[in-house]
Amino acid sequence: MAKSLSFVLPAFNEEANITESIRRGCSVLARLESQGLIAEWEIVVVDDGSQDGTAARARALVEPRCRVVSHKANMGYGAALRTGFDAAQGDLVFFTDADLQFDVEELDRLVPFVGEFDIVAGVRTPRQDPWMRRANAVAWAMALYGAFGLDVQDVNCAFKLFRAEVFEGLELTSTGAFVNAEILLKSSQRGFTIKQIPVSHFARPAGEQTGADPKVVLRAIRELARFYRNRNGDFVG
Repeated sequence: MAKSLSFVLPAFNEEANITESIRRGCSVLARLESQGLIAEWEIVVVDDGSQDGTAARARALVEPRCRVVSHKANMGYGAALRTGFDAAQGDLVFFTDADLQFDVEELDRLVPFVGEFDIVAGVRTPRQDPWMRRANAVAWAMALYGAFGLDVQDVNCAFKLFRAEVFEGLELTSTGAFVNAEILLKSSQRGFTIKQIPVSHFARPAGEQTGADPKVVLRAIRELARFYRNRNGDFVG
């Protein structure tokens, strides 16, 4: 039986990309619906306190199945995803970023596996990032495997599909980039299964990346350390 799908789209200062991101999302979701792969759909745009016209451009679109939720101030990537997951109403929840670094048409690569697996996670192949970001990603994956045994190749890939029950009772507390690791760690600890699928990756066409910002990296490291200290109890962000 086809299920409903919520498409969560976090965005911070993505004025140049948000309209096309939503347009592409609507296109692929309408196609999947017409093919009977999903029953109905929605897009939840989370404007994380953008200081440009991101929210205004998103709200200017007339697609009735697109909602915009805004933070009054920038709260961080993890906080934006948490807001989106809380707002999602679908049986399935998918998220990607609004920077157009993924081809959302490849969502149909993930959908067939969600009947067998609880989480279907993309793996950027090949990854179109500067060498420093790629090196950081390898070190990050090694740290997560060494500390927790998490065997996921591309932890921070922003192209993931979940069964909604993964988020039931899942208390996410990280506000930064550690959120991807927190989701996968807590889900795997609760017995949810993960399937990894190669997806295309592209250079950002406009706007600025924040993933390599030292403040973003340091926040993720601090949240990783805090999670490790509290791994037998609740993680306090």
